[in-house]
Amino acid sequence: MDGVNTAETSSPSAEIYAKFFQGLANATRLRIVEALLTADMNVSQLVERLGVSQSQISNQLACLKWCGYVSSTQQGKFVVYRITDERVRQMIALAKQIVAENAQNIHSCTRM
Repeated sequence: MDGVNTAETSSPSAEIYAKFFQGLANATRLRIVEALLTADMNVSQLVERLGVSQSQISNQLACLKWCGYVSSTQQGKFVVYRITDERVRQMIALAKQIVAENAQNIHSCTRM
């Protein structure tokens, strides 16, 4: 069967879910997603809003785009980024609720 593991292709593994969450495990990527939840933005707007270099923003956007968190469209001379799936908004809202309830434990955790 040309080397394809059918168990892997029939349903996602725990590793792919972990990798999905790693997409938001970087603070800059998370801040970009949170900013894009408020409005569609181009790289310059994200640089200004987040105070992060253009190259860092572009690099993190490439990751977010590749993994399906954001999409982009050309608007004149700018590329504008937006959240691809509104469920990301729900996921971030749920995460904020869980963190609020467990912030002290999360902050002091030495196992992560």
